[in-house]
Amino acid sequence: MKSQRASKPKADPPAVRLRPSNPADLQPKMQKVQLAIARRAHELFEARGGEHGHDLEDWFRAECELLCPVSVSMSESRDEISVRASVVGFDETELEVSIEPHRITILGNKETREMKAEGRTIEQTGSYPHQILEVVHLATEVMPERAVVELQAGVLKFELPAAATNEFETAPAA
Repeated sequence: MKSQRASKPKADPPAVRLRPSNPADLQPKMQKVQLAIARRAHELFEARGGEHGHDLEDWFRAECELLCPVSVSMSESRDEISVRASVVGFDETELEVSIEPHRITILGNKETREMKAEGRTIEQTGSYPHQILEVVHLATEVMPERAVVELQAGVLKFELPAAATNEFETAPAA
């Protein structure tokens, strides 16, 4: 009779806490990515002979070519919003996030890697995008200063306390 050894499931790596950036500091980086998308969309327009009427198609195709897709899920309770964003392949050094009262911005940039082979340097390039630009709009106002952001196993986890609202607000006295 063969003995069967129970294999332990692999534990997820520990969560790494991310410190949100100032939204104004991310703005120039966002603009750089948006400019790259606009340039690529224009290239697609020109490649089609300048035929008008396909601007959205060109823009979306450029985004697909340049940006990694990010799957986002959100749940909301009375006092907190939880957001999960899949950023598989990116680590904490390649990601920046900012939190504002009504939105979250996620930026990611993987540096191209160089490999040494037989005394030559080979830059690793591929057709897979190496950037993230994701803006998540929030229907409920949150308190950015109290937010907790963690990266664990390729998932960015945002715990966002809802801004205090007074349900029993009364009209000002006349």
